[in-house]
Amino acid sequence: MNKGYEDLLVWQKSINLAEKVYFITNSFPSDEIYGLTSQVRRSAVSIASNIAEGCSRNSKKDFLRFVFIALGSVAELKTQFIIAKRVGYLEEKYFVRLSEYFVEIEKMLHGLRKSLLATNNSQLAT
Repeated sequence: MNKGYEDLLVWQKSINLAEKVYFITNSFPSDEIYGLTSQVRRSAVSIASNIAEGCSRNSKKDFLRFVFIALGSVAELKTQFIIAKRVGYLEEKYFVRLSEYFVEIEKMLHGLRKSLLATNNSQLAT
């Protein structure tokens, strides 16, 4: 890969999301520290981590696999915040803001996936 992961806007946005998640989960009940709080934080960290790991691999095929894992982590995080909202740990206004981040990052990851697939296919055609 010619670009480092730190140059990828989707990685930067994912880091910002993880930071927001840590801030928001500070208000979750203390008895959730090893439960939902921990799971939510791990999912948030996983998005940026998988982008970084994939970008650092030697092949676009590997990178693509990690992009799919990052997409799965976004879905996981969305689900966990739906649960947090339903059980009263998360205010609607925070959920709405987070949802905007989820949509943006998902779109960017799908764009990255398409780009990786296109370059893989063009290399196979030559």
